[in-house]
Amino acid sequence: MEKLIITAAICGAEVTKEDNPAVPYTVEEIQREAKSAYDAGASIIHLHVREDDGTPTQDKGRFKDCIDAIKEVCPDVIIQPSTGGAVGMTDLERLQPTELHPEMATLDCGTLNFGGDEVFTNTENTIKNFGKIMIERGVKPEIEVFDKGMVDLAIRYHKQGFIKAPMHFDFVLGVQMAASARDVAFMVDSIPAGSTWTVAGVGRHQFPMAALAIVMGGHSRVGFEDNVYLEKGVLAKSNGELVQKVVEMAKLLGREIATPAEAREILSLKPL
Repeated sequence: MEKLIITAAICGAEVTKEDNPAVPYTVEEIQREAKSAYDAGASIIHLHVREDDGTPTQDKGRFKDCIDAIKEVCPDVIIQPSTGGAVGMTDLERLQPTELHPEMATLDCGTLNFGGDEVFTNTENTIKNFGKIMIERGVKPEIEVFDKGMVDLAIRYHKQGFIKAPMHFDFVLGVQMAASARDVAFMVDSIPAGSTWTVAGVGRHQFPMAALAIVMGGHSRVGFEDNVYLEKGVLAKSNGELVQKVVEMAKLLGREIATPAEAREILSLKPL
């Protein structure tokens, strides 16, 4: 079985310090949280950025400042900017971090309901345009899917030349699609041979989904974007604590942790 790639989604666009005081906003705080996750065993930092007051932004300059700060303390980590941004942003706003030519970036393959009146819109033309631009800029997409239909759309756009193989999927479960062993198995069986996959469980689903990824040969995403608790009623003090819990689970289950160099090989990224 391949070594386990752990992705740390360190801040997201919606979670705030009111949810957990350790959620990072400033460049220095983002650097701190990235290092805590890296030191604990994360190979990938999934990156949203904020203004100092916590307002989400896709500003290219802010991304560059945060990426440079992370690279100072974690020089070999894979940094994966989000092109999701926040609800209501335009396509051009969302694409800004790809101008920095990161190794990876996210590509959302469908529209979904976030809750209440919040709808995260990704039209067919948006997805195709994002895929085309990522190919042009040499950025490998992590295909974000929130239900089975988004897997089918990704496969369709791959056949049309907008997404290259081998594809890498992130199953975000517990938002629009339920988070259970049945659902993970269904999603894994739906992706093309030769693809890799990560699962991100939202809220209380984070660690059960991580355990399933460990035993099923996939990869795991944890972090404050999806969950701020180490266990029920206990706030995590850092993203590193969340990563460390997955590392301990993997050790108990006999799965080794991938280094950034090993993650690049598994994901067919160019070595540094």
